[in-house]
Amino acid sequence: MKNIAVLGSTGSIGTQTLDVVRSHPELFHISVLAANASDELLEKQIREFTPELAVLSDEAAYNRLKSRYSGPTKLVGGRQAFIDAAAFDGVETVVTSMMGFAGLEPTLKAIEAGKDIALANKETLVVAGEIVTRRAKEKGVSILPVDSEHCAFFQCLQGERLDTVEKLLLTCSGGPFRGKKREELKDVTRAQVLAHPTWNMGQKITVDSATLVNKGLEVIEAKWLYGMRYDQIQVVVHPQSIVHSMVQFHDGAVIAQLGSTDMKLPIQYALTYPERTDSEFERLDFWQMKDLTFAKPDTDTFKGLRFAYEAGEMGGSMPCVFNAANEVAVGAFLKDGIKFLDIYDIIEETMMKRECIMEPTLEELFEEDRWAREFATSLLKK
Repeated sequence: MKNIAVLGSTGSIGTQTLDVVRSHPELFHISVLAANASDELLEKQIREFTPELAVLSDEAAYNRLKSRYSGPTKLVGGRQAFIDAAAFDGVETVVTSMMGFAGLEPTLKAIEAGKDIALANKETLVVAGEIVTRRAKEKGVSILPVDSEHCAFFQCLQGERLDTVEKLLLTCSGGPFRGKKREELKDVTRAQVLAHPTWNMGQKITVDSATLVNKGLEVIEAKWLYGMRYDQIQVVVHPQSIVHSMVQFHDGAVIAQLGSTDMKLPIQYALTYPERTDSEFERLDFWQMKDLTFAKPDTDTFKGLRFAYEAGEMGGSMPCVFNAANEVAVGAFLKDGIKFLDIYDIIEETMMKRECIMEPTLEELFEEDRWAREFATSLLKK
């Protein structure tokens, strides 16, 4: 029986993690549930799984739940309580499924406490990859990827040496606007952006998939997870989302991981590794499968991917600035405050305005994140 903390339990990955746990009650026990402000859904999860601890980082949401709930689970509230929950005694694996830069502190807290990480919060490695991976190595902590693409790499590399890898082939659906040019995207609506053709995800990551920023974040994440150079990470547009990613080796062989478009499979693998466990997930039917196609991404139209490569190559604090500007821009877009293409302009102008700090401290990264958010917010007024 593995004791698990789910940070971000009411989000897309969090709820699917609980689906996996629900399917295997003999393998997993939920010790901690933590969310931001969704008190009603968290209450349902508490009543079903009876964790030892439940947290709401939003104080108002915490007070609402506290006024209703009187069961055995201990309730705490506030941002610091959310961070501290990552180090809860008895937990072996922490699923980091919260969104954005906010995932960095809880992930580091879990690592310092010696917890293995099932990483669904890619921004943690984007903004502080060097610090996070170094601390995980020092603590003997495993970081197991939950992203379908990085889980695919992880599976393809089982039994292989990293020094035999020539290239990581990172697949990309292309999002809802694959094949369109910049002029065609000037007036796209929020509903059009959120209509992802193959994956059912939260709103923020769905916008990132439309801009290809999400794929850029995954490029930077892959660099830190597998120690590759950026010229060894190649994005390949694969609209069917059947091949989740591939590894090319020095001898020319390519190993791919295929599966249905179901995030529960990589979640379960991260929780059960090194074992594989039975599941009821949809199986691929190769007799019915249509053509699988692959293409080069259009980084002139979808500049988010190009900006990510540029930020990654610069290194230091620039990926942190890139991520912060994107989070502000996407938040504004989802509130109908800016147009779709404005997201690129805000990212680009924020990156151009800031000098890069090489080998930044954690404190400097928090300052860079704060500055970038303030600067990007000022651009919204234009």
